[in-house]
Amino acid sequence: MATYHHGTRVTETTDLGDAINDIDSSVIGVVCTADDADADAFPLNKPVLVTRVLSMLSKAGNTGTLKTVLTAIGNQCSPKVVVVRVADAANVQPARSDEEPPTQDSLVIGGQGDDGQFTGLYSLLTAEARVDAKPRIIGAPGLDSLNVATQLGVIAKKLRAFTYVGAPGCNTKEDAKAYRQKLSGRETMVIWPDWEAYDSTTGETGIVPAPAVALGLRALIDQQIGWHKSLSNVEVSGVTGITHDVYYSLQDTDSDTDDLNQAGVTTLIKRNGFRFWGNRTCDEETYIFEVYTRTAQILADEVAESNAEEVDDPLNPSLAHDIVDGVSRKLSSLTTKGQLLGGKAWLEAADNDKDSARGGKLTVKYNYTPVPPLEDLEFIQDFTDDYFSVLTASAGN
Repeated sequence: MATYHHGTRVTETTDLGDAINDIDSSVIGVVCTADDADADAFPLNKPVLVTRVLSMLSKAGNTGTLKTVLTAIGNQCSPKVVVVRVADAANVQPARSDEEPPTQDSLVIGGQGDDGQFTGLYSLLTAEARVDAKPRIIGAPGLDSLNVATQLGVIAKKLRAFTYVGAPGCNTKEDAKAYRQKLSGRETMVIWPDWEAYDSTTGETGIVPAPAVALGLRALIDQQIGWHKSLSNVEVSGVTGITHDVYYSLQDTDSDTDDLNQAGVTTLIKRNGFRFWGNRTCDEETYIFEVYTRTAQILADEVAESNAEEVDDPLNPSLAHDIVDGVSRKLSSLTTKGQLLGGKAWLEAADNDKDSARGGKLTVKYNYTPVPPLEDLEFIQDFTDDYFSVLTASAGN
């Protein structure tokens, strides 16, 4: 029986569909050494979540790479950092006398032991389950040999993360260019040379691996601007110099920076402070820019994660409509914020026939256009005599 009412009434309902939330793209994952670190704070081969980077320096020890890496990150910002500490190979004795001692590469790369536990870089794969943080920016600064760099690309692909690696042993730009050709994959950026900075442990200027600074700066850019802005041409904090001379010119096309960037190597410059200079990944075809890769990664995870709750729900027209509508609204929102140039979602009948529906499968397509970095800005300067007439015009008055 209806309730009697003389007048008007408003009944509010909410039918917004599931919003696609942003993920934290600034979480860093690093593998470091420090045999004198606090073993409780940084146990071997266990992912540890650090939320206030500089506050952990006193527990990071003074040997190995851990303190240097955390300092470099903390000088840029204070993001979440997942740290995996591995042993220094120089201090590891084989279990038996007839065994070869482990190499540093094998300790950093790690794997899965007989007990089922992951070690080294593979420990980053367990970070989300162990410390509730998924690394999106990863590296092993100072330990990233060619073997390690190659494996970083593999782990980055599994995590939908991006990795910055150095070019160890390279003393010239030609060396760096040749080294870059040994790596491939859209998830990897090669950086050469390294930074110099004051070392509080020695009281002298020391070398800071460029990828360590890149990790922190990438997190800062994600937090302040977004994943659609590249690492390049943003002022770096906490460094005092560059380990090798690099000829930089904003206009000269015959510069070291142009030569390195064209070869896919990001380099370092001094211009209104120190900066990274370069946008290129190790993919030479489609995902040529760092921001192209990160846009694809973040979009894929945001869309997938936001629809996880719909899995196993009744597959009816309203569910299909809600999923397509949610993806379209997210793409529209990112376009409005300037993180995409455009995008849309839709259903195609050919992908969703009766056999697919009977099997409980729904296929939603969406496309997007990422925002490229303005890498090459050209001005056309024209010498003209059109304005000489102002001289005669003023003389006649």
